[in-house]
Amino acid sequence: MGQIRAGVLLAGFVLSALLLMPVQALALKLRLPVAKKIPNYYHRYLCWLIGIEIVTRGEAYKGSCLITANHTSWLDIPIMGSLAPSSFVAKSEVAGWPFFGWLAKLQQTVFVERERRTRTVEKRNEIHARISSGDTLILFPEGTSSDGNRVLPFKSALMSVAQLSVVNSEADREDDLVVQPVSVSYMRLCGLPMGRRFRPYFAWYGDMDLFPHLWEAFSLGPIEIHVEYHKPVTIREVGNRKALALYCETRCREGVVAALSGRRLPETVEAQSPNAAAEARKTG
Repeated sequence: MGQIRAGVLLAGFVLSALLLMPVQALALKLRLPVAKKIPNYYHRYLCWLIGIEIVTRGEAYKGSCLITANHTSWLDIPIMGSLAPSSFVAKSEVAGWPFFGWLAKLQQTVFVERERRTRTVEKRNEIHARISSGDTLILFPEGTSSDGNRVLPFKSALMSVAQLSVVNSEADREDDLVVQPVSVSYMRLCGLPMGRRFRPYFAWYGDMDLFPHLWEAFSLGPIEIHVEYHKPVTIREVGNRKALALYCETRCREGVVAALSGRRLPETVEAQSPNAAAEARKTG
């Protein structure tokens, strides 16, 4: 049954993408507002097709912002993309991937050359311009994906975008750019706790080949994902980009640990100690 399920889901995934790709390309060329919504609808469809049930906690920031999330799998893309119209920040290699690279471009992904620090300022400005124009961008600051049982350290390079203000034309003023950490936790498989044993079946990390992993994930049953929105902040509130990266990393780690252990994070609990924030400011 697993192989049949995988074949049906893969066919539905590919065929639906092939049908929507020319529609989205035309919408982008004509600069139609629906170009921002089509990927959102498509990701909702993918979550339904694959059998991903998303449980959300917390409150998403109402407005354009930079979302920083922990990264476990390629499934994070349809999961996060299904929640609201948004685009992603991805490594430059993704642009050259067959099929998936085309999908990423059609969602107006910002591609970053992680190994070339000289391009960081250029990409930072591109991200800022997109957010200033009203887009919400999703960044995975770990720089790679994990096994789903932990959160890796967040890299602070692109956090410098938060140092730039955003023009609020309605209020005729400049506002601080908002950054919201979001934790994504893989919780249940076929209604049962996923546990450390089965979570890596959905995690895509290391040197795993994408298509075999995709087939294996499709062959398994429906899954439940918990997505928690944490307190949005500005760089002015935490001090500098390193402190901001630490804040987002800590919030995401606490969210994942709390979800996997079956408890809720109190809204009043701070994500980091004052000493940790002060130390990050000194090294910024």
